[in-house]
Amino acid sequence: MASVGAALRELRGAQKSAKGVSLYSRFVNRPAGRYLAAGSYAVGLGPNQVTLVSAAFSFAAMAAVALAAPSWWLGAAVWAALAVGFAFDSADGQLARLRGGGSPAGEWLDHVVDAAKLTAVHTCVLIAFHRFPEHYGTSGAGWLLVPLGFQFAAVVTFFGGLLTEKLKAKPAPGSAAATPSTLRAVALLPVDYGVFCLVFLLLGDGLLFRWAYAALGAVAGLFLLAFLAKWFRELSAVPR
Repeated sequence: MASVGAALRELRGAQKSAKGVSLYSRFVNRPAGRYLAAGSYAVGLGPNQVTLVSAAFSFAAMAAVALAAPSWWLGAAVWAALAVGFAFDSADGQLARLRGGGSPAGEWLDHVVDAAKLTAVHTCVLIAFHRFPEHYGTSGAGWLLVPLGFQFAAVVTFFGGLLTEKLKAKPAPGSAAATPSTLRAVALLPVDYGVFCLVFLLLGDGLLFRWAYAALGAVAGLFLLAFLAKWFRELSAVPR
């Protein structure tokens, strides 16, 4: 069995750039993922197995939102499972780098799970709004459109960001990494998945959850417009 301490020491020098990453991901999720990656390495798990562990935690939490009666304890359990799933999502890439690099199949699996997660979480909120309208105050059909709009913004942002990274000009080998902006890291907090997971702590109060979820959805829509303009401008500067 490999040493967790040795794996942690190697991982500290194998981190991705913090550019474009929110404070939550930089100081909470990535460090948590580093410990999970080291532990997974020590017990012999591979990156794809860690991805599936992440999916198991995430989808179990989402199913609970859709199927179980909302309560404060359910909200705490859902948030904990989503947070652990998100940390394992960070761990799979770190584990791959620790093992000498990932594979195309592993990257494909990671992105497919991420896309499924973004689609499923808002679908499960939609189901919850439909099944428990008295708790959430969602008897009006208009409230059922909120998860659909949030889902649209989340999926397009995910796909647009992924495609932009593939199409942008790659930095020259050996070039220094850009210095991360603290202001940008703070500004990105409202659209960080880890911060979004915190809203489920409010499940016990349906009206509070509904308004907080809707507010995050509106912010996600505004950020989508800003991201699309930024990405199109950057790609327009890429030579043919």
